[in-house]
Amino acid sequence: MTEYARLVITLGEPAGIGPDVVLGALQSPFDAQIAVVGDLQVLEQRAIALGMDLQFSMLSPDAPPPHIPGKVSVYHIPCASPVEPGRLNVANASHVLQTLRTSVQLLKDKRFDAVVTAPVQKSVINDSGLSFTGHTEFFSEQFGCEDVVMLLVNDGLRVALATTHLPLREVPDAITRQSLLSKLDIIHNDLTRLYGITQPRIAMLGLNPHAGEGGHLGREEIETITPAHEEALRRGIDVTAPIPADTAFTSKQVLDADVVLAMFHDQGLPVLKARGFGSSVNITLGLPTIRTSVDHGTALELAATGKASSESMKAAITEAIACAQNQSL
Repeated sequence: MTEYARLVITLGEPAGIGPDVVLGALQSPFDAQIAVVGDLQVLEQRAIALGMDLQFSMLSPDAPPPHIPGKVSVYHIPCASPVEPGRLNVANASHVLQTLRTSVQLLKDKRFDAVVTAPVQKSVINDSGLSFTGHTEFFSEQFGCEDVVMLLVNDGLRVALATTHLPLREVPDAITRQSLLSKLDIIHNDLTRLYGITQPRIAMLGLNPHAGEGGHLGREEIETITPAHEEALRRGIDVTAPIPADTAFTSKQVLDADVVLAMFHDQGLPVLKARGFGSSVNITLGLPTIRTSVDHGTALELAATGKASSESMKAAITEAIACAQNQSL
């Protein structure tokens, strides 16, 4: 890594609060070189709507200078159609994906150390006829990763997910001994690589109520999760046996852990977001690069109103810088 962490920020859905929170965050100081990938005109118009006095410069193909609060360096990718804050337009769905593809290429070319993503609207991308499940899956495919892990972080807690955006009825079949071992390997390796934790302590939750109650409330703990736990221990990974999720976040095992591995999206994330929604960070582990994101959606109703908070975007930028610095050590 160079003297400064080099960050590229994707603007997300242009009609949402992505432009708002990015512009708001970039008024703060960061020890990094920062470039935004998006439509320069959208940024300029949003700054006017929000009453922000900012200076914009276009990058092509120069790398951005060290960040100065209030100055925004942009890789300009024009929208296909004019943007009206708060109103989705399927014509601009391909623009959103192009900003993501551009960020991937910049990362592959080693011009940046990390990507920070503003929120996208999955529905309008899919309504346009383009297939898109989410940022996590997109970056995994673009970098050719067999597996990745979604991790959310705030000041007091890290929660990783064994499965991500799946209907509940599909979750048990998606959790296999091999998939859990893969997630545990990624968590162990990336908490060491990105956070400098020599021997990460992982608290793993059970899937069923009371972690299956000895098989009376489900056998996934007996047949899948515990065997994965035992194999992980043999590999030198510090992970607990499955903990009942209903009391896990009050237990010393979890409070002393470096990360909690929840079995599905809405098992662990409600607790984390209740403790710090709006200031949490979404991180993709298992990529050959660093990717962080905000913990919220596009909030179309808040676009260009001045009511959107930039705290999660600032936290995502700060987290990306810290991970880049740790990785360079």
